[in-house]
Amino acid sequence: MHRPLPFNARAARILREKLGMAPGHVAYGMRASYGMTHITPDHITAWERGAALPTANELTALAGALWCAPGELMGPPRTLLEHRLARGRSAEDVARLVGIDLNAYRHMEETGRWEGDKRQSANLSSVLELPVRDFVAITGHEEELTRLLTEAVSTRWQAHVRSISKLTGIDKRELQGPLRDMQNEYQTLMAATLGRNTSTAAADVVRQYLEDVLEHFWSRLPER
Repeated sequence: MHRPLPFNARAARILREKLGMAPGHVAYGMRASYGMTHITPDHITAWERGAALPTANELTALAGALWCAPGELMGPPRTLLEHRLARGRSAEDVARLVGIDLNAYRHMEETGRWEGDKRQSANLSSVLELPVRDFVAITGHEEELTRLLTEAVSTRWQAHVRSISKLTGIDKRELQGPLRDMQNEYQTLMAATLGRNTSTAAADVVRQYLEDVLEHFWSRLPER
C-alpha cells in the first residue's frame, strides 16, 4: 500500500481560483474528461482543505482539469511513484523507456524497491530527470552510501572515492573536496573528545556527525 501522496492543497485551491472555476467545474472536468465518475464537488473541497488526499489517478486527473502538471500539485517527490507522477509520465511509458517489463515495474512502484540493473537504473535517472540524491534514495543505495561515507571520514577518504563515485555516478574529482573537508571536520570533533575533561556532550557531537553524515555529504555538493 502506498503512503499518502505529498499533495499541495493550497496550490490546488490557488490554481482553481486563478482559472475562475468552482469546485463543481473541476469535478465535472474530472468526470467528463478522465472517467472519474465518482468525483463530486465535495471531493475537491475536501482536498483543498486538507481533509482528504487524492489517489495517484485522482491527482493526475485533477491536474488535467486544472490545466497544470501533476508536479505543481505535489510537494517534493520522495518515491518512484511520486517522481513518475510529478513528471506526468505513465507507468507504461516509463517501463518502456527504461527497458523493464510493465508488471515488474509496477511491482517496484508498489513495493518501493528498485530492482533494475545498471543500464535500467541509468535509463530511469534520465527518463525521470532524477537529481543524484533522489536517484540514490529510489534505487535503495542510501544505506550503502552512508556506510561508505562513514568509513571515508573516519579512516582515509582517498580509499573510498572510487566506490562512492561508482555508487552515485558523481565524478571522482568532484568528490575529493567534500570528502576531504568532511574528514577534517570529523577529525576536529574527535580531537575535542581526547582531552582529560572530555564531556559526554562532546562524544555525542561526534556520534551525531556520523548519524548525519549523508546530510553533510549532500550539503557539500552542488545541486544537480
